[in-house]
Amino acid sequence: MDALDLARWQFGITTIYHFLFVPLTIGLSVVVAVLQTAWHRTGNTEYLRATKFFGKLFLINFAMGVVTGIVQEFQFGMNWSAYSTFVGDVFGAPLALEALLAFFLESTFLGLWIFGWDRLSRRVHLATIWAAAIGSNLSAYFILAANAWMRHPVGFAVDPATKRAHLTDIGAVLTNSQAWSTYLHVVSASFVVAGLFVVAVSAYKLLHRDTAPHASEPGMFRRTLRAGLLTTVIAGAVVVYSGDHQAKLAAQYEPMKLASAEALWNTEDAAGFSLFAVGDHSLGEVGMGQNIIDVQVPYVLSFLATGSPAGEVQGINDLQQHYQQQFGPGDYTPNIPVIYWSFRLMMGLGMAGVGIGVLGLWLTRRGALPEQRWMYRVAMAALPAAMVGNIFGWVLTEMGRQPWTVVGELLTAASVSPGVSLGEVAFSLSAFTALYGTLAVVEARLMWRYLKAGPGHVMPYPGEGEREPDAVAAFTY
Repeated sequence: MDALDLARWQFGITTIYHFLFVPLTIGLSVVVAVLQTAWHRTGNTEYLRATKFFGKLFLINFAMGVVTGIVQEFQFGMNWSAYSTFVGDVFGAPLALEALLAFFLESTFLGLWIFGWDRLSRRVHLATIWAAAIGSNLSAYFILAANAWMRHPVGFAVDPATKRAHLTDIGAVLTNSQAWSTYLHVVSASFVVAGLFVVAVSAYKLLHRDTAPHASEPGMFRRTLRAGLLTTVIAGAVVVYSGDHQAKLAAQYEPMKLASAEALWNTEDAAGFSLFAVGDHSLGEVGMGQNIIDVQVPYVLSFLATGSPAGEVQGINDLQQHYQQQFGPGDYTPNIPVIYWSFRLMMGLGMAGVGIGVLGLWLTRRGALPEQRWMYRVAMAALPAAMVGNIFGWVLTEMGRQPWTVVGELLTAASVSPGVSLGEVAFSLSAFTALYGTLAVVEARLMWRYLKAGPGHVMPYPGEGEREPDAVAAFTY
């Protein structure tokens, strides 16, 4: 193992850890804004209490996301200076827009929302949470546009003298087809996670409704349970649509990733979708292999990739030969078992969560609540399943690009900092792992503490020191 391997492990670990918080921040910001809008329009105090309760959980998650996200940008200079030198002029533009426009919008208005409950009018205060939610989603777009450029580089030119990429068209970078398609897929998956978070919290409180501190609490959590289930189902439909579009873009711009995700070794017409495969990578030539076992659904892969059941899908062996001719000797295949199973786990776990959303909507129709306690436990289990599914989706995206950091332009092996040593990366990896482990304990304890405390902690029930309806927040008009 060398510095390159450890640097990749470090970036992977810190990115995956950070990405545990990002989807929940993106989706939950909008969920909280919708709950406050419902209170603003109806005057129902249950919506206000739900806003403050889930808003508290959202803020804990947001803070952790900010702390863990800062590390990501520092790593570009620490471990990946050669990469930063090559792409800095291009990659820096969308990241600067994210920091100067989106993040400042998000953080500024979130601060106004936190401290403005007793100081701003109801309408202005409602606008602050919507502005923060918009900023959160804008931030995601700029970051994903930068990431999409690495998979489909556009709007740049390489200086023949300095061998650096220079930005020539920021519009092309921001309107990259990979960018908006990835954004739609990631954000819709984020709303699945946020919806299932609300479902899991509500299901836990309903599971223990016999010990609720106030008679109105189960009614509030039934409302939020339904809202979370509906969010999950709607977002799940968008995930399916955007995932289909992602497959077609992969066939066009990242055929090796698509072929690896399906363990498709040879180019085929009317290619089937692989359900289970066992491959042999030892054919004697770099990047060449075949399947020993492959259980397929006929025609589905060709339809996903091309829109036609009889369409041609390029295979790993043929693409490897093509890339060797184009770029020179080398192995241009990613880690195929990791890509293959990441794809299936992403789809399986994500769709399981959406399926629970559909089932939950059916079981809670017409004011009903399931009596079977195991149903609430299943609803709670859907949240970690969806979060793990999101992580596997990110692994598929990033490792599917290998061995490139910028497809067709810069290899990962040429991106690592030339002066960094194995010991230095090992030390920083150990430090970050220990730090992130500590932060995980802090996050879990804070979430559990406020979940157990319930909505009465952030907004006391009548008779516990606070009046009931509109005067609750002491708004001025």
